[in-house]
Amino acid sequence: MGAAEAPPHRPRRTPTLFQAALPVVIMLGLVIPGSIWLRLNPVVLLIAAGTCAGIIARWLGVTWDEMLRAIREKIDSAMPALLILVAIGMLIGTWTLCGTIPMIVDFGLRVIQPSWIILVAFLITMVVSTMTGTSWGSVGTVGVALMGVAGGLGASLPMTAGAVVSGAYFGDKMSPLSDTTNLAPAVAGSTLFEHIRHLLYTTVPAAVVSAAVYLVLGLAQDTDAHAAARSDALRTVLDHAFDFNVLLLLPPVVVLAGAIMKKPPVPTIVLSSVVAAVLGMVFQGFTIHDVSDAAATGFDVTMLAGHGVDPAQLPEAAQVLLNRGGMTSMAQTILIGLVGFALAGILTEAGCMDVLMHHLLRRVRRTGGIILATSISSLGTALAMGVSYLAILIPGQAFKEVYRERGLAAKNLSRTLEDSGTVFVPLVPWTEAGMYMSTTLGVATLAYAPYAFLNYLGAVFAIICGFTGFGIARIKKSSATAQQPSPASA
Repeated sequence: MGAAEAPPHRPRRTPTLFQAALPVVIMLGLVIPGSIWLRLNPVVLLIAAGTCAGIIARWLGVTWDEMLRAIREKIDSAMPALLILVAIGMLIGTWTLCGTIPMIVDFGLRVIQPSWIILVAFLITMVVSTMTGTSWGSVGTVGVALMGVAGGLGASLPMTAGAVVSGAYFGDKMSPLSDTTNLAPAVAGSTLFEHIRHLLYTTVPAAVVSAAVYLVLGLAQDTDAHAAARSDALRTVLDHAFDFNVLLLLPPVVVLAGAIMKKPPVPTIVLSSVVAAVLGMVFQGFTIHDVSDAAATGFDVTMLAGHGVDPAQLPEAAQVLLNRGGMTSMAQTILIGLVGFALAGILTEAGCMDVLMHHLLRRVRRTGGIILATSISSLGTALAMGVSYLAILIPGQAFKEVYRERGLAAKNLSRTLEDSGTVFVPLVPWTEAGMYMSTTLGVATLAYAPYAFLNYLGAVFAIICGFTGFGIARIKKSSATAQQPSPASA
């Protein structure tokens, strides 16, 4: 008897609009109420959404092997970001152990007034992210320190976190060192510095408005009568527990130098952590076991017991500031990323995103409508897939030809992709970026999202430009003619 014949392969079918939208609607229907109102774990909710998407994809004729291949491809593309997450967890733990973060917090408590901390948080992270090109690195370094300063001053932590995220994503958009700043023009067919110059029309107004609002919010904060006492108590603890000196700035210098020299981020972060570990043993007297624990599971105030500090007597602000970091602290964020990329792989392989984009493109005619449709597509991709790269790639590929046919320069597309996709992802609780910001800053995503003004004002100004024509570049006739095939070659 011969070998049993394999079951016939079910023919692949193109999803209808309803079938394409159904897994996205199910995902949003599960994740939004589940994570916001029921406080359920977003990883479980995304797995449930992915299961539903897999059932729909299988009904459309997508085999499990095809889904698995698409999932692997998506996770493979996410691996650099996941490795950065692990490295930043180690960096936060070792920077705390060596005294870098406590020293920055101590300095901030001395020179910053409570009414200015929100604006200062925005401006400092804006500068650092522009210099380094990394929003995650900026949040994981100066962002953590600024949150410690805000806590010591009694300022609003959600407002400060929103300002930190806004400042971090200013550089993520504008820095030539940023990966998404390079990706957007590459997808749209523009050039890097042409893209950055065109972003000035939307990002600068968004930054100015954000800074003005942060100033008003800071000045309007109710003055806490006990804030000064808490600040003094925190400074006393930090001064007693750590030996501050200028060499503790070496770990940040390593990260900054690596970014400027365009070195790979993971080795740079690991090197900075190693430098911090050595400084922690030399200047703070921590053991190699303390270093190992801080890198793996995070710094813990119990490590200060040998420094004449009673951990049980530390004020809450000191414990919140110091108990942080470690590679394991990023486990939840990494799980969110893995499950989110798996869901994205299934939706892409089933053709759902292609169908949704096609139906959206059929309804746009005017320039303002095209810009609005691009923004909606980027926002929708961010909500459905939770990945900055995909929020640029999928709409960029779908709209590239539309912009060319309507005589719109490619830099309009690249700008809108950055204004709408990249910066919106950290405002979504179930995304990798949203979980990272929340975990690192110690503030829930939905708590800081209303105050991350720059992250959605860019899209607002992009749409305004689209409908008014201000800041909209057209393809020059010579360029457009050069792209059309000649009659002889047709």
